[in-house]
Amino acid sequence: MSAESRVLSGRYRVDEPIGHGGMASVFRGYDLTLGRPVAIKILNRELAADGAFRTRFRLEAQSASRMSSPAIVRVYDAGEDSETDAAGRVQPLPYIVMELVTGHLLKDIIAAGPVPIPDAVRYVDGILEALEYSHRAGVVHRDIKPGNVMVTEAGQVKVMDFGIARAVSDSSSTVAETTTILGTAAYFSPEQAKGEVVDARADLYSAGVVLYELLTGRQPFRGESPVAVAYQHVSEAPMPPSEVVETVPRALDAVVLRALAKDPYQRYSDAAAFREALDAVVDGKAPTRHDVDTLSNALYGPDPRQAAQTARSLRQLSTDTTMKRTQAGPPAAWIWAGVAVLAVLLISVLIWVLTMRPGSIVPDNSRIVPTLTGQTFEAAQKVLNDTDLYAKRIDQSDPTIAEGQVIKTDPAAGVSVERDSQVTVYVSTGPDLTAVPTLVGLTRAQAESALTDAELTLGRVDSKDDPDAPADKVLSTDPAGGQKIAKGTAVNLVVATGTVTVPNFIQPGYTLDQAQQELTALGLTPQVAEDATCTATDPATVHSQSAGPGEVPIRSDVTLVTCTGSADGATPPPADGGGSGGGSGQD
Repeated sequence: MSAESRVLSGRYRVDEPIGHGGMASVFRGYDLTLGRPVAIKILNRELAADGAFRTRFRLEAQSASRMSSPAIVRVYDAGEDSETDAAGRVQPLPYIVMELVTGHLLKDIIAAGPVPIPDAVRYVDGILEALEYSHRAGVVHRDIKPGNVMVTEAGQVKVMDFGIARAVSDSSSTVAETTTILGTAAYFSPEQAKGEVVDARADLYSAGVVLYELLTGRQPFRGESPVAVAYQHVSEAPMPPSEVVETVPRALDAVVLRALAKDPYQRYSDAAAFREALDAVVDGKAPTRHDVDTLSNALYGPDPRQAAQTARSLRQLSTDTTMKRTQAGPPAAWIWAGVAVLAVLLISVLIWVLTMRPGSIVPDNSRIVPTLTGQTFEAAQKVLNDTDLYAKRIDQSDPTIAEGQVIKTDPAAGVSVERDSQVTVYVSTGPDLTAVPTLVGLTRAQAESALTDAELTLGRVDSKDDPDAPADKVLSTDPAGGQKIAKGTAVNLVVATGTVTVPNFIQPGYTLDQAQQELTALGLTPQVAEDATCTATDPATVHSQSAGPGEVPIRSDVTLVTCTGSADGATPPPADGGGSGGGSGQD
């Protein structure tokens, strides 16, 4: 039977293929038990033949299935079927059943052309939201890259393949073997490249590589082989994004360089700190070029001993003997020659300044406009009067100069003018303020339109379950509606997921009454169905449930199946008041 027409474990129908990678193929599928579309990832035959790998693959999938976040593609189930090959041998067929997400892979978005900087920041913020959740759950992704990130039609970022890369890493002994399965070394952290133990900070490094690629359209390190790229990850400093693309804000240089620190302890402490740094960029807090250069030197200072150790480590980790550098540094001789020429020029200029004579003297009927920036208008007016000039005040908004202080003058400071001339003094009225519109209750699209009309920008968008709110409805804003802020400021939104999380009522400790009460509190409608083929319990417990555990649409019906059979196999009479409802039970 072909893969497209088969049914796995008597439950999951496999339809047309929708993706293929070094580790597995992904198919559109259908859950015949719960009646919902799914995505099914089937392990490649070569990897499925390894019993130890299959075990790790299944355990990591089970670990990922415990995570429920709007930013993570849900894993519903993992199992193993079998197939008969052309030689008549029965082969194992491990698979994972996942949430079916419609949208575009982030790698396809990057390949389509330049990504606007606000979109780049938003995409990486979504990745970090997923990492923040998974790291709290103790799951390290290990393979963050654009090919593992989906962007839905509504703009929601969803990260997939959580935990799966660990099965690959544990079964691969070389850089080349790992990249053969996962596809690329471009997003490896230095510790992954050296084969060392990794933690959550490896994911932050990979997210930094993705941010770099979104901003510049290229990866920070490129080479002719996986080992060449791995060498650069460990030993070479990336070029700041603003030096690759001039329109990239300098503030993002600092964020990217921190995320791409070679030493994990010099990176952001966690995904939340990384998100805060991105928020600061959106708020316009930009470092100076000196700050960026200092940070670059601190994070990527030359260490010949470490570079030598790295080269030895990579040679041991890889069977590739053709490794060579692809981003060679400039020859030392040229550097010192440039420094010498610059020193000569500076000394020459200094001698010329010290020995030059004034070419002219300011005439008696002329005055030099003084520097007035930062003073109050009253103080500036007095200085001009003392200089035989008079002031004309013009008020002008400025987001960087405090209210009441001088922004500039016309003519500018240092210009020679006639005595008794008028000098226009521009005084700051502070930033141009606007009120945050009332967005609560609007859809996300309506909220974005309202922010644009108010000359504000969309900031971070977080998702939250709310039993009373449909998907994409705005629940709250920061700053709150009505508050006056500077035009161009980013406003953060919290929007409803349109779903609520249903617990696992089948686990020990839940009675039927407790399950019904919790469903009602979640805004869901509990229905009860009886199953006489299994033994009744006292108090009554849930034998199966039609939805969950996990996210379900708000105001859904959830059927709880309870056992009513007796221990001796006799079927008791039906109880009065028993209800039945939509949905099918799931053992």
